[in-house]
Amino acid sequence: MNTLRRIALGMKGVVESAHMGHPDFRVDGRIFATLHADDRWGMVKLTPEQQQDFIARDAAFVPEKGAWGRQGCTAVRLDAVDEDTLGEALTLARQNTAQRKKAGPAPSPSRRRQR
Repeated sequence: MNTLRRIALGMKGVVESAHMGHPDFRVDGRIFATLHADDRWGMVKLTPEQQQDFIARDAAFVPEKGAWGRQGCTAVRLDAVDEDTLGEALTLARQNTAQRKKAGPAPSPSRRRQR
């Protein structure tokens, strides 16, 4: 079994699903990690600050392309990352996603308070 899959599915409340033809891992119905189609790369949804920390200390982490990468989505080369570091990244991604669910969605422009 793929290490990312094994670690993710060992976390409380996580289920495997699929999105755009590749496996993803969800908590409370929200994606926090995916496996790329080639199974050599994964993605974890970090904050931009967390992303910068992982990139600075481990060459296995790189930002995803475009706006997703600027928002913190981070590609992980699975054959180059150690299990503890991958577990740390997955734990943060899961926590970020679960906390966002508890906070609820951002208000729509029409519901924002006027000042």
